[in-house]
Amino acid sequence: MQPNKPLVIAIMGPTASGKTELAVDIAKTIKSNIHNVDSRQIYIDMDIGTAKPTADQQKQVKHFLIDICLPSKPINLHDFQCIAKTSMEKDLEKKGFTLLVGGSGLYLQALIGGINPPAVPPQKFFRDQLEKIDKTERHKLLKCCDPSAAEKIHPEDSIRTIRALEVFYATGKMFSKQKNMSSNPWRVIEIGLNPGNLRNRIQCRTEEMYKKGLIEETEELINKYGNDLQLLKTIGYGEARSIINGKINYEEALEITIKRTCQLAKRQKTWFRNKHNSKWLNDENALTEALSSIYEVLS
Repeated sequence: MQPNKPLVIAIMGPTASGKTELAVDIAKTIKSNIHNVDSRQIYIDMDIGTAKPTADQQKQVKHFLIDICLPSKPINLHDFQCIAKTSMEKDLEKKGFTLLVGGSGLYLQALIGGINPPAVPPQKFFRDQLEKIDKTERHKLLKCCDPSAAEKIHPEDSIRTIRALEVFYATGKMFSKQKNMSSNPWRVIEIGLNPGNLRNRIQCRTEEMYKKGLIEETEELINKYGNDLQLLKTIGYGEARSIINGKINYEEALEITIKRTCQLAKRQKTWFRNKHNSKWLNDENALTEALSSIYEVLS
């Protein structure tokens, strides 16, 4: 690492691994702000279902890149990268370091991995047509035009499947071939969390989400933005909407949400192991180990 470059500290790991709590403790200790790198916490009105940092946590430490756009006006990876880098650079210029926290691997790659995603605006007509196609068929279509992207994007991930097809439709070029790489202007230290009791953590957090009002939050989203809002298909919101629409009961929704979250966590762990060079922390001494690694680089 070049000591004259500003430092970006990236806390990563699967969903429900405790990233937010650890990041707040680290930020308070080293006097840093936090930049959110979660692809759903960027949306206004989506709080409970995205496990957004609580009001108290945001009071303790200044958080950026939360509530930056409406669910009805989603932004793509390129847009997020531009907004995030501008926010980070202000912090880095002032303090010389900053803290990223999130489980969205592609978003992290866009900030610290040198990825330059294509700047293709949403193609509404094309998206509307794709929405009418079954998700399995959509993914098969992606396999035909961009096998590499299809291999990396899970069939259940409708948002990224549609985005990859959209980019191909707009440019005639494969989405997987358009992520150019550039050199990183910062020093980066990657710190990973992967607790051994992750399955239990996921279950407890999911149960807490439903108790705190996930169904009511979903109803409010439907009332504000409509029942066809694309983001309502994501984990938690999809099951809550099915309860509201009378398709499943509470117990079924809870079970499905836990299952889908565990599947997501598995994919996230695979991504972080393959795409990042993280220092994975010990469950019992996570904060101590993280701070030791950070101070070693800062000094």
